[in-house]
Amino acid sequence: MIGDWLDIGWLDEIPLRGSRTIEVEGGDDVAVFRTGDNRVFALADRCPHKHGRLSQGIVHGNAVACPLHNWKIALATGEAQGADTGCTPVVPAKVSGGRVLICRASTLKAAA
Repeated sequence: MIGDWLDIGWLDEIPLRGSRTIEVEGGDDVAVFRTGDNRVFALADRCPHKHGRLSQGIVHGNAVACPLHNWKIALATGEAQGADTGCTPVVPAKVSGGRVLICRASTLKAAA
């Protein structure tokens, strides 16, 4: 852990256009996504619709498709796209020195 940021590993350990799941004891897991242009985003690992695991969805552009009903969720905001409505909590994430960091306090809030 680096201050308020939790170091979860190397960027290269997350597949391009894929995700990694961070387990949170007593709450929802956090899904950390890597886009095709190497940006990282983190969301609570549940779709706002039927609570599908977003970490099992397909990343395309800056969104992930829920594996249950194909809802598109914006990675930056957690908002459902198109005609769908709902939002999943966002966890701030960044890359520093090739390491992926997520905000510790926000991780706990998103998991609650």
